[in-house]
Parts: sequence; structure tokens; C-alpha cells
Amino acid sequence: MPQLMAQISDPKIAFAYLRPACVLLTKQPTVTNVETLSAQLKEVDDATLQQLQDYVLFPLRFVLKVPGPKKDKLVQTVSEAISYVLENTCVQNWDTLHDLLSELCLCLCSPADPGKPADTSEELQSAVLRCLDALLHAAYGDIVFKLFEPVMLPGLGAAISLLLALAQKAKSREIQVLALKCLQALSLQCDCNQDHIVPSSEERCITGSTMASFLPGITVAVTKIITGDLRQGHTVTVKAIKVWSRTVVLVMEDAQLQVSEPQKTPSPALGRIGQLVVQRTPDWAKSTAGKLCVLLQKIISCTSSHQHWRVRLVMVELADHLLDRCNQSLKECVGPLLEALVGAVNDEEPRVRERCEVALRAVSQRNQISDNSSSAQTFTDVLSENLHTLATSLPRLMRTSDDPKKLFVLNVFLGYLKLLGPLVSVVLNSAVHLERISKALMQVLELDVMDVRIVEERSYAATIETTPGASDSYTAHIQRKHFLYFTDEKIFCVLMQICRTLGYFGNLYLLTDHFLDLYQQSSSYRKQAAMVLNELVKGAAGVDMVTQGQGLESQVQGLSATQEDLNSAIVSVMEEYTSLKNWHLITISEETDRDRQDQQLLSPASLLSISNSDDNNKNCLQVISSSFNPPSTSSSSSTIHQLNSNIWQLCIQLEGIACFAQALGQDFRPLLMTSLYPVLEKAGEETLLVSQAALGSAWDISKACGYPSLKDLVNENSDYLLNDISLNLQRLSQHPQAPRVLTVMLTHSDCSLLPLVGDIVQDVLMALDLSYDHTAALFCSVLHALMKALVRWFPSSCSKTRESARTKQSSSPEEVLDIRQFMLDYKKQKELAEGIGIEEDATIEDLEVPPPMECEDVEDLVGDVKTELPLHLSITKDVMERCIHLLSDPSLRVRLKVLDVLELCVSVLSEKENELLPMAHRCWPPLLQRLIADDPLAVLRAFRVRQTWMLFVRPPCPT
Repeated sequence: MPQLMAQISDPKIAFAYLRPACVLLTKQPTVTNVETLSAQLKEVDDATLQQLQDYVLFPLRFVLKVPGPKKDKLVQTVSEAISYVLENTCVQNWDTLHDLLSELCLCLCSPADPGKPADTSEELQSAVLRCLDALLHAAYGDIVFKLFEPVMLPGLGAAISLLLALAQKAKSREIQVLALKCLQALSLQCDCNQDHIVPSSEERCITGSTMASFLPGITVAVTKIITGDLRQGHTVTVKAIKVWSRTVVLVMEDAQLQVSEPQKTPSPALGRIGQLVVQRTPDWAKSTAGKLCVLLQKIISCTSSHQHWRVRLVMVELADHLLDRCNQSLKECVGPLLEALVGAVNDEEPRVRERCEVALRAVSQRNQISDNSSSAQTFTDVLSENLHTLATSLPRLMRTSDDPKKLFVLNVFLGYLKLLGPLVSVVLNSAVHLERISKALMQVLELDVMDVRIVEERSYAATIETTPGASDSYTAHIQRKHFLYFTDEKIFCVLMQICRTLGYFGNLYLLTDHFLDLYQQSSSYRKQAAMVLNELVKGAAGVDMVTQGQGLESQVQGLSATQEDLNSAIVSVMEEYTSLKNWHLITISEETDRDRQDQQLLSPASLLSISNSDDNNKNCLQVISSSFNPPSTSSSSSTIHQLNSNIWQLCIQLEGIACFAQALGQDFRPLLMTSLYPVLEKAGEETLLVSQAALGSAWDISKACGYPSLKDLVNENSDYLLNDISLNLQRLSQHPQAPRVLTVMLTHSDCSLLPLVGDIVQDVLMALDLSYDHTAALFCSVLHALMKALVRWFPSSCSKTRESARTKQSSSPEEVLDIRQFMLDYKKQKELAEGIGIEEDATIEDLEVPPPMECEDVEDLVGDVKTELPLHLSITKDVMERCIHLLSDPSLRVRLKVLDVLELCVSVLSEKENELLPMAHRCWPPLLQRLIADDPLAVLRAFRVRQTWMLFVRPPCPT
């Protein structure tokens, strides 16, 4: 490529070089000639071009002055050429500035109506606006301030009106942005990267006085742009907000309005122009501030929850700018400005949030930490009044607004609390404020409890039993709460942060007493009050408080409740949570067979008199309902709404116990004696939501108290837990959940629990013996959990052999033949039971148990001396004894569970075959009965037990 030619630096040579093109353009104003001159201008350096500025501008301006219509392309090309000259030179002559400003405005306005833009191409408008912007940036020295002399008011007004019209009506975003940029430059408020003139205080005052004449028109028109169609894009909105903010600050700045200078009367020489001059008197300032407040509220309502973060960022800057520079002149706007500022305190965009934190800290330093006590008091009054007003309107706004608006309103609420800081405690000492805020939270946090799936989901024993080591890394499944008045999860997070902030800055005793009163007084507020109480305690302990490096919290500390205060508040709340009326709530809609059998234990009469009549069952259920649940929530009249409400109340209270553990840390350990048993009790609930919440709470408690896992929590506290279970098993009518607590403990512990649990197992078996008709269903789950725990704690070599054999069988094609043979045997035995094809030579020897297989314990075969069985084998034998009797239970569910327990018992006893064989001999006849005459489910389950036994003993197959 050829090397670029050096630019001409000699003025004489440059003049001789440019003169032919300038003369030709003057004679023949065509696009080609303009382009030729433009190309030559780029070959002259800036210093030389500065000296020839007037000469090269003359032919270009001459083209614009030629009377008659001109083609858009010609005007566009001329504007681009002038822009190049102005961008590389300075305008040092007032006449040049004035004339060019007028000529460029004439290119944009309509000949018929100079106040409106002409119907020209967007390319032409863009070129002229860029030229106008270059002209205003090129104005040098004092000449630019001549634009703001009173005599220039008509011309300046025409230019401003034209730019505003383009910004409002142009369809192109580029044109809108360029028009607003020119408006900024015209008022000396441009924020681009170029060098700008920095006016002195006197020059700024002159500029502000002149722009006061145009303040109403500019603010109204720009407000329409800001609140206009969202499709205009965020760039236009951001630029418009900057124009509005900087113009208002220029005119309403405290430093200008507080200057006590005598008002100057306009010179008579101005004539009618003198009527355009505005005197910025106190009355004028007060009237203007009221009108600006109306416009500001419109702007805030439209932009506070804008989807683009740059718009929200510039709104934070607007609020900070006006509060800093116009705090006195715009007193009426302080409330809306604070609302806009604090609304961004939890913005999802970090840049917005950080800028807001800086602004909040500046506001706090200017007012709360001010030497002027009256100013600080006034500011506190404004904040507390705004907080009260917002709390009053909060329920209405949450019902009628969309989610983005709700999120903004709550962020404003949170921002007020953070801005007040420790003064929140003072504000809440007012009964009116506390009542309004608490009732607002109660209404906003109302849950939607009509989802039928919550009641339908069940948690049977299998759902809480884990594989080895699973409890060490339990992850709670958190059911998302559904609220009546919002759906966005961010809104719930902000509400919880509001509650924590109240606890962080407020008086813990006052708040817990107040919300406990609401909890106790009304069942409709109980769930909401519990949620608030949980977060209040966490906030008072400083848990989950956002303390970012630049955040307001890092500057203002809370009241930091002492450990004694926390402990006292937690004990009182927890006692209320676990009280009989708030803990034992109905969560099941209909009484099933399983429920009836379990609930029979609640009636003292059922332990003394066993009856199978339906009348007695109904009477027993009535006793249950009236004894352990509030009359209004009896089983017969419970609706989906009431059941869901009870379920959510239990879940929230379980979450609360976990929150309290997090607040106290290891100091919560003394409270485990009263709190752990109720939590484990709910972990065995049938309702899935309650069971999951209880397990999650137990896991959080273990972490908070310093236990490595849930297993360690259970093991370390097993002594008093088992003591409570032992006592409660003796009073099942008052404590029907005791077996489920034992089930949960067995599921989440290890073999170290076995020596302690031995006596409890004997109590369970004794209770089963005394009234197995009514307790079988309740205790079978316990026995199943016990046997699963023993299999997990004492894995035998035979069990491993069984697993490998089962794996081989499942992968072998011969498994199909086994199932086929089983079905044939089943059919034949069923026919025999019905008296079809009875053969005379059938002997009882078919039911005898064959000799053992290879899996034998050599030690047991040597000698006749019986050694004492290990505890787990002794327990297994006792359990198996009961299972033999329960195999003929009339309840199908009991029979299925017993078959599962038998299969586990075989696994445990497999290491002592001399103990297994007698038990297998006793179990085989009732098991065979299940195979030949039972429900298909029981048949399949019995076949599975048979397949397991075949690995250790060889039962005779029927022939």
C-alpha cells in the first residue's frame, strides 16, 4: 500500500490548495464539490485548519444560505464537512457561533412552522445534530456564555424547543439520543469524554437563571420521554433521565438559590424579551418544587422497576444528585427521592447495588451524623413517616401491583429500615408504627393453602430410611411456599430480609412478645407470625444478614442482642411451637385402615377392651379427635384448607427450631433435651412435607450444634431420647408417636445404639403381645426399621453371598423358568386347597425343612454347648417369633410388612444357621399358606422371601 501523504502544515500552501475547491463550491453548490472540499480538508493539519477556519466555513455556510429548496443529500454532506472542521478546531468568534447555531437549527425546522422539525430524512437529521453537537463543544472561552444572556432567550428557546420536539417525535433511537445529547451540551451539562468548559460559580448562576425560563418545558417534555413507550430502548431513557436530572440541579441548586442578592430588573432595552426572564424568588422556588415533585413521582413509578439495569442505575444517580445538591430547595421531593434510592438497595445488579450503597452512606453521613440536630431529627421524621405510609399501603400494593412493582416496594421498605439503622428501635416503640408494620407483614405473607397435593403426598417408612452413610450428607428437600399475593421467589427473600433487619436493629423482647401475641390470638395469622419470629431471631443473632463491604450495614451496627436475650426469646417461642395445641395437628384428611389401627392406641379403653366392632372404632376415633386436636379442626370436618394450613404451620415451626439452633450455635445443645424429641417425632410423620421439613431441621440442628452428621446427633443424645421413648411407650394413649421416634432413631444411627435400644425393643414386643390386633400396624414399621438397621450394622458373609447369587440369578435366562415353575406350583397348590385332584399318597413330609446348605457356621457345629447369642441375633429371634404369629393377620398391609421383616430376619440369622433352621421350620407352614391362598401381592412378596431362603435352606417344593 502507498504511504499516507503528510498533512499540510503551511497556511499559505494550504490556502492555495483549498482555494480552488472553495471557489468552485461557491459557484456550483453540488454534492460532488462538497465531497471534494471535504477530502482536501482532511489533508490539512489541525493548526493550519484553525487559521483557515472562517475561510473554509464560508463556502459551506453559503450553500446552507442559498435561498430555495435544497436536496437532503447536499445539506447532509455540508453538515458532515462542517462537523469535521468544528471537531478539529475551536470557535473563537461569537458571530460564528451564533450564526452557525441559527443556520443549523433552520436546517432541522419546518419552513412553515419553525417550532416543529422538518419532514426530512433521518440521515440528514443525524448529520445536522452531530454538527450542532460539534459546534457547542467547539465554542471556546467566554463566548459560549453569551448564549445565556437575556437577549438570547428567544433564539435559545427556539433551539431547545426544536431539540425537545426531535427527542419526543423522532422514530429513530439515534435521533432521539443525539437530540438529548445536544440539549445537554446546550445547557453545559454534557457528560461525554471530550473536554468541557468548567464554569465558575458566577457563570453557573447565570446559566441557571437563564435555563430557569425553560425549566417547565424541558422537565415536562423529558418526563414524557422517560415515561413513554418501553420500545424506545433503555439508551433513550437513560439519556433523558440525565437531561432531566442535570437541568433541575442547574436551576434548583441550593448554592444558587441561597445566594442573597437583590433581584435585578430586566433592562428596558430588552422590550418584550424581558417578560421571558425568570426571577428565582423563594415563592417561585417553592411553587416549582411542588410541580417537579409531581413529575418526579411519575418518573420513579415508571423507572424504579425497569427491566434494564442501566436505567435503574441512572435513577440512583438522579436521587443521589438531587439529595446532595437540592436538599433544601426540593424538600417536597425528599420522600420520593429516598424511595427511589432505597428501592435499589437490594437490586439484582451488583453495579446498581454498590452505587446505591454509596449513595445511602452519603445520605446517612449528611443527615444522621450531622452536627445539625434539627436536620437529623427532620430526616428521621421523614424516614419514619415514609415507613409508616408505606406499611399502610403495602397490603393494597401487594394485591394490585405486578411482581416487579411489588419487589420494588419491598426493597423500598427494606431500604428505609437500613437507612434508619438503630433508630428502627425508636420507631418501633411507637405502638402505631409497630401495629401497622406487623399487620402489613401478616397480610403480605398469607399462604395459599388450597393445593390438594400437599395433603395427598405421603411419607411412609421407606422414604425416611437411608442407605449407609446417606444421613451423613442429608440435603433437605425444601417445598416452595405458595403465597396469595405474589409468586416471585425474590419477593419472599426480600420479605425475610425485612424481618431479619427488624430483628437486627429492633428490640428483640418487644418484637417477640408482639408477634407471639399475634401467633396466639389468631389462627389466620399463626403461620405468618411464625415465619416472622423465625427470621427475627436469626436477624437478632446476625445470621444471614447481608454485610457487604460497601454496604450500609458495615457502617451501622445493630443492637446485637446478648446470648442471654437470645436464649430467653428462643425458649419462649419454642415452648409455644411445641405445645400440645400447636404441635399435634391433624394432617390426614380421611381415616384409612392403617390410620384406624394406629389411632386405636389413643383411646385408653382400647388398651383394656379389644373389640372389632365398627361402633367401637367410631367411638374411639371421636375420642381421638376431641382429645388431641382443637374442636374446630376435627377429623370429620377438616377441609383441604385446614389440613394444608396445619401442614404448613408444622413445617414453619420445624424451620423455626432449625433457625433457633443456627442463632445459638453450640449454646443450643442444652435445649436439645426439649427440642430434639419433637423434631424426630415429626420426622416419622406420614405427611411428606412435614417429614422432609423435620429431617431438614434435624440436619440443620446437627450442623449448628457442631455434630458432624445426623447420626452423631442421634447417638450423642440417644440416652434421654430412649428414656423418653420408654416412658411414652407405657402411655401410648398420650404419646402415640413414640414408635415413630424410635423408627427415625434406628434409621439414622449406628450399631453403638444397639445396647441402649435392647430394652426398648422388648417393650415394643411386649406391647405387641398384649394387643397385637390393634398395635400390629403401628409397631410393624418399627420392627422393619429395626431389622433394616441390624442388616446394615451387622452385614454377614452369607448376606453378601445371597446378594451375589441374586445378581447372578437376575442376569441368567434360567430365572424365567423358575418363575414359570413357581406359577405352575402355585396353581396346583391352589387346586389342592380347593379339593381338586387330591392325591392319596400326599404326605406331610413334603412340608419338612431340608438339611442346610453350605453356608454354615463351623463353630456352631462343634460340640453341644450352647453359647449366649449376640444381642442382635437374640433380638432377631424375638422379632421372628412375633412375625410367625402375624403372618395370618387379617390385615393385608400387616402381612406384607411382616413378610418384609422375615426376609430381613433371614439375612441377619444367616450367620448362625443352627438358629436359622429351627426358625425356618416354624415359619415355613404359614409362609406356604401365604403362597397358596392369599392376595396376589402377598403371594409375590412371599415368593420373594422363599427365593431368599433358598440361598440358606432348601424348602420342599410341592409335587
